[in-house]
Amino acid sequence: MSQAAAFPVVRPTAVGRDRLLLIGGVLAGPIFVGSAIVQAATRDGFDFRRHPVSVLSTGELGWIQIVTFLVTGVLCALAAQALRRRTSGGDGSPWLPRLLALYGLGLVGAAIFSADPADGFPAGTPRGAGEISWHGGLHFLVAAVAFVSLIVATVVAARRAARRGAPGRAAYSLVTGLFFAVAWVTLIVRPAPAVMVAFGLAVTAGWLWVSVTFSRAASGRAD
Repeated sequence: MSQAAAFPVVRPTAVGRDRLLLIGGVLAGPIFVGSAIVQAATRDGFDFRRHPVSVLSTGELGWIQIVTFLVTGVLCALAAQALRRRTSGGDGSPWLPRLLALYGLGLVGAAIFSADPADGFPAGTPRGAGEISWHGGLHFLVAAVAFVSLIVATVVAARRAARRGAPGRAAYSLVTGLFFAVAWVTLIVRPAPAVMVAFGLAVTAGWLWVSVTFSRAASGRAD
């Protein structure tokens, strides 16, 4: 008896409000990364080798990064809701949109609870880690929630892709999550200029994965 060939599950291309929300999710990554690059190039004292993007939310121009956190977080959370509706028929993981929504909400939290000045930024700040305020501590907490959510989301997507017979997609998701996790943990354990740069690249890779995920959903391929 011959067996039917397995083909990728394809839904109709998203239309209307959900398509707009998913496109917003696609754009969230470029907005975040582009904003960070422009700010790093124009704000005195910022150095990707010593400073995380979060410290851009400090100083007179800190509102730019705060708005960046807020806008990209909202875009991601709304796109995740559209993704949830796209996968509600049972052929997609319910956890993927939940985790991406939590990632977006973590970014919103990072906007509400801003980071503290640190290691010479903004200009005039003493070198070194400095003291952590209550809002700086909460910033680290919500950032951790966002990071863990994103890492787990890549694992969920990898597992789903593997079950569907898409090893390339599964490997891409798993490698992205592993890179992010290793860079983050290494930054916590042993911060160094090279590690800081690697973490910045991991954040960029994570955002690229998010954009690809929402783009696939908008075109009818939901994980």
